[in-house]
Amino acid sequence: MIMSVVAFAAGILYVATGVLLAYRLSRGAATIPSRGGIIILLGTFAVALHALFLSLNILTADGLNFSFFNAVSLLSWLIAVLFLLATLTSPVENLGIVILPLAALAILLETVLPSQHTLIQHAATGIGVHILISILAYSLLAIAAVQAILLAIQDRHLRNRHPGGFIRALPPLNTMETLLFQLIGVGFTLQSVSLVTGFVYMESMFAQHLAHKTVLSIIAWSVFATLLWGRWRFGWRGRVAIRWTLSGFVALMLAYLGSKLVLELILHRSP
Repeated sequence: MIMSVVAFAAGILYVATGVLLAYRLSRGAATIPSRGGIIILLGTFAVALHALFLSLNILTADGLNFSFFNAVSLLSWLIAVLFLLATLTSPVENLGIVILPLAALAILLETVLPSQHTLIQHAATGIGVHILISILAYSLLAIAAVQAILLAIQDRHLRNRHPGGFIRALPPLNTMETLLFQLIGVGFTLQSVSLVTGFVYMESMFAQHLAHKTVLSIIAWSVFATLLWGRWRFGWRGRVAIRWTLSGFVALMLAYLGSKLVLELILHRSP
């Protein structure tokens, strides 16, 4: 009962924050300090309640319950936390119209579709570090993917000469691209560290149950590496940058969640 109340409250706060952000966008307001403060406050309460729910649901007497929807909920929570932290230094508030409702959906699914997949209780420290860095890398690159989607919408409207209220609320195109590559740069660095720690601390990254994840992770890493090199060498931007960003994230999403989805929800096996 308590868990359901906490989940419901977190979901309502996520949705309310997203609605306020969407309203601000519809009015073409780029910065409203007073309402911006309320939005950040509501988002902070949402992630705090989400964190409480995760602790009640994931931490069990037998170990960590990382079922598919628990993993999705954890990732969505971390993405929301990183988003709120980013708003303190960068004009990324508008990303919340996508990130926060998705976090609400994730916590709803975690509540109505519970499942059990307990990890080993005493995992090696190195493996724990690898998992933490992997989750951070995925979360940052997920935010970059949302940024790329908004950039694509902005670019399309500007090309069609329809800079409506939504477009006026977004930062300039150059600022949006700079933020995109900053997110990709940090996320790519963390993903590189994740791959290195995986090869160092795990017995075999190409074992049968890990081979597909490793291959897809390397493909995603290669895509982001190529994008950053193209940006540095040829000044890639706009639609080229958007396509490469979304392609890399799709590969990364398949690596992190695709196999887990198939094994747990379709084949009913543990990854």
